[in-house]
Amino acid sequence: MRRLISSLRYLGILVLAAGAVLVATVLFNTFRHGSRQLEVAALPKAGIDAEAAAQRLAAAVRFRTISSSDDPELNADAFAALKAHIEASFPAFHAATTQEVVAGHSLLYAWKGTDATARPIALLAHQDVVPIAPGTEPDWAVPPFAGVIKDGFVWGRGAWDDKGNLYAMLEAAEALVKAGFTPKRTIYFAFGHDEEVGGTRGAKAISALLAARKVRLDFVIDEGLLISEGGIKGLDKPAALVGVAEKGYASLVLTAKATPGHSSMPPRDTAIGMMSAALAKLEANRLPMRIDGAVGEMFDTLAPEMSGLNRAVLSNLWLAKPLLFAEFAKSGPTEAMVRTTTALTIFNAGDKDNVLPGNASATVNFRLLPGDTEAGIIDHVRQTVANDRISITALRGNREPPPVTSTAGPSYQLVSRTIREIFNDAVVAPGLMIAGTDSSHYAGIADSIFRFSPLRATPEDLKRFHGTNERLSVEGYADMIRFYRRLMEAAAGQA
Repeated sequence: MRRLISSLRYLGILVLAAGAVLVATVLFNTFRHGSRQLEVAALPKAGIDAEAAAQRLAAAVRFRTISSSDDPELNADAFAALKAHIEASFPAFHAATTQEVVAGHSLLYAWKGTDATARPIALLAHQDVVPIAPGTEPDWAVPPFAGVIKDGFVWGRGAWDDKGNLYAMLEAAEALVKAGFTPKRTIYFAFGHDEEVGGTRGAKAISALLAARKVRLDFVIDEGLLISEGGIKGLDKPAALVGVAEKGYASLVLTAKATPGHSSMPPRDTAIGMMSAALAKLEANRLPMRIDGAVGEMFDTLAPEMSGLNRAVLSNLWLAKPLLFAEFAKSGPTEAMVRTTTALTIFNAGDKDNVLPGNASATVNFRLLPGDTEAGIIDHVRQTVANDRISITALRGNREPPPVTSTAGPSYQLVSRTIREIFNDAVVAPGLMIAGTDSSHYAGIADSIFRFSPLRATPEDLKRFHGTNERLSVEGYADMIRFYRRLMEAAAGQA
């Protein structure tokens, strides 16, 4: 008995010691890193005629520049009218730059720098917009293409995505030209016309044109992550997330073949049955969550800005991952940050209620985390479905995740510093763009790619993205203009 008591006492001491070591390790990890934010003084707000700028943006919203993957010339008149409005609205900018029309409707401007040895930069945006969901027009506070300024907002499709960024860049450049600014390095402005359907005609053609001219860009900045207000649990400051990585895109068509026949004599395996079983397996066996790369660095950067339990959790991912993954699984947007997602998007089978179809097909869309590949996804689908009677075909337009931009380079530091100068209350951190952007087409000609829209947004605002009542605040738009003006000043210098 004494030996047993002694052994239990020894075991208890070991447990207490292990617990103490665990607590000490957690506390050490929690507090060993201080803030990673650049100490930057806020710049005085540059004077901007925000109302006049908003009026120009509102006019741009009225052009129904809806793009189509099938018809390159859909709404060609609207794109031509938008181009004319840009030329009329920014005369000083057009006098200082050269303009080219690429692939029918995309626009490429070059503001020539005085130093031919300095690598140029490119500001990207897109002219096209998504359509209005049928039947939802009455739900809009104002007609979606009316281009109305109301209650301090520019309302309408494209105000936010992405004419806001496009016009903010032009407003900033126009003001710089009028102020006598001449860049040391060349600045390109590349405005695609089919980003919402993949950018394969516009941005891809512009990138190919620059590559043919042996242009190598120091960095490009495109639409992307926002300044999130109240969107990150445990952070009481706005979070300006700069997309240094972007997910890849892979759509696969699965086709199940069976013998067609009369529904009164169904075989054991039908096309619809096999396809339904395959899709159920894919949803039940999704790819694993993981925290690495840009997302891991985002958590490392945000952790010191938090307090209490949230700081401890993000500072000790080696211990807290299961808890985080369980939390992320409750929300599509957060889960998408840490998983290559599986989305069943199209199903086709049958045309008569008493006839067994000879085949059934479905399209499954995957958004790939950096590190995953289309080939790997196809292998995953084949092994998960485990049915030789179901074929797998990759759609055209799929793309691998582009390279991840380093946060250690001077370009990221420059963007981070500029954000802090204009939005001094914000915490800047790298992040992962879960949707696609035109910037992915520039991966072959740019050293760094940033996906960031200088716009404050709440979780409620995000519902308007590609949704009903899209709008952009006039005050927020003025800050967007200030951001791009400062970025060009800092990146290109004054000759």
